[in-house]
Amino acid sequence: MAYVEGFVVAVPAANKEIYRKHASEALPIFKEFGVTRMVETWGDEVPDGKVTDFKGAVKAKPDEVVVFSWFEYPDRKTRDAANAKMMSDPRMKAMGESMPFDGRRMIYGGARRVVDAWGDDVPDGKVTDFKGAVKAKDGETVVFGWVEWASKAARDEAWGKIRQDARMNNGAPMPFDGQRMIYGGFATLLDA
Repeated sequence: MAYVEGFVVAVPAANKEIYRKHASEALPIFKEFGVTRMVETWGDEVPDGKVTDFKGAVKAKPDEVVVFSWFEYPDRKTRDAANAKMMSDPRMKAMGESMPFDGRRMIYGGARRVVDAWGDDVPDGKVTDFKGAVKAKDGETVVFGWVEWASKAARDEAWGKIRQDARMNNGAPMPFDGQRMIYGGFATLLDA
């Protein structure tokens, strides 16, 4: 089963092209380690939340944009082996020293399914992490999911229909606290 590892970071808006170049240059190394797909998206419509949101999750500053990214691996075993290689590879150390963002504020975690993914390896961070981003309580698991749309216009049209659909408004309670959900729209920077 495919294994997905997701990342959220805050990148200075002025560093957009530098970030895209950084990600593009890292791609061959990640593929060498077993990544089958790498997607980088630039925050396009990332709203402020009432309780939680993406900006707060990564402690984004006013001049920063939230970036959402993910790697796909054939399975978790390949991901675990890749992470072990990354920790000892001098190329990764060099990339870490030239990151166009504050890596201490990156949140990341692995999940077992694309689109709606149940947290499987969601580590505690030193400054930020997925659990803190959604104010997860004891007994709760972080889930992340996404929808890939053909375009922003297609997304806007679909959301209008979804909100009007009776199946979405049937009065049934959500199986989670929706006030702690973080969400946003992202434009693809790299999909390889």
